[in-house]
Amino acid sequence: MEATIVLGGNKKARRVYGFDEVALVPASLSVDPRDVDTSWQLGNYNFKIPIVAAALDAAVNPKVAAEMTRLGGFAVLNLDGLQARYDDPDSVMQEICDAPNEGIIELVQGKYKAPVREELIAQRVKEIKALGGIAAVSSTQANAPRYAQVAAEAGADIYVIQSTITSLRHYSSYYTPVDIAKFVKDSPIPVILGNCVSYEPTLELIQAGAAGILVGVGPGAICTSRKVLGLGVPQITAVADCAAARDAHYEATGKYVPIIADGGMRTGGDISKAVAAGADAMMLGSSIAASKEAPAPGYSWGMATSSADLPRGTRIRTEIWGSLEEILMGPAHKDDGTMNLVGALRLSMSCCGSRNLREMHDAELVIAPTLATEGKHLQRAQGVGQGR
Repeated sequence: MEATIVLGGNKKARRVYGFDEVALVPASLSVDPRDVDTSWQLGNYNFKIPIVAAALDAAVNPKVAAEMTRLGGFAVLNLDGLQARYDDPDSVMQEICDAPNEGIIELVQGKYKAPVREELIAQRVKEIKALGGIAAVSSTQANAPRYAQVAAEAGADIYVIQSTITSLRHYSSYYTPVDIAKFVKDSPIPVILGNCVSYEPTLELIQAGAAGILVGVGPGAICTSRKVLGLGVPQITAVADCAAARDAHYEATGKYVPIIADGGMRTGGDISKAVAAGADAMMLGSSIAASKEAPAPGYSWGMATSSADLPRGTRIRTEIWGSLEEILMGPAHKDDGTMNLVGALRLSMSCCGSRNLREMHDAELVIAPTLATEGKHLQRAQGVGQGR
């Protein structure tokens, strides 16, 4: 039974859960990790690993997109970002990385005032394709009709519409909103829509023809939307609610639309719990930005950090953990769960008796707020392992 709390008067609230509040329960059956299948399907594409690199300027450029493809996932390039505004985005990103914390938001805002150039959109897509990568690109809802045509003509494979909140129904007395259902129907390539955190909007976007749904509002390491706007649902509950909409649609139509947990995951344990909550794939940002190959290695900032009116993100230092392959596939040389993420997922799935991701959706979760601290007083005191 779902817990409902009376806040006062007639106002009630649900009790919801994030990654640190739940734990996976090992099953009576275990599976050899080598027999675990982590692949997933998006439209006609089959990916070997359920990892998507987020459309952050500090995380994804054409080279990273190609490397993510080689490793079995894919990366999303931000068409509202620096890659589509500057001939030499690397120098601009280096300037952002080198700047002191004081005045960083004003600096970022200034760099994003340069206009997006359609020829650069086409050029970046062609660069990804020339390197052998899957060209997935994103933009906000408002820019999608213009950018998508340019990207598709250049050879883009997947388009992502990504905003703080994306819904099929939108009211404005000032402009005509983008008809998302028509956009998806007319698109020559699969369209991922996001972001959502609840059942009804997810179901409506799936019914509109979305190839995938991004789930998460504000959980990312660089995002400040939860503080600035007060919006957000902890990811375990958000993923579970959105996955329920996916399952209902699948039962009614036979069409399965993957749920992609977007943000809030730092460790292999987080990723494993996201799958158990119902996710088919995970979108990672700061973990990718911590790779040696990242365009701004050691730093990350969000898509909404540059907002001229209301920034909803910040620049953070991630350090450099290792190569992209080491972070995703190992071998790990850190003991905090932030490397060999796919290997950790495989082992977790094996302990839960899950041979594939859909079986992992049925893994048992328990409420366990002491999971990270129970018996770990020495690690916490010494700042190692789970004490970091």
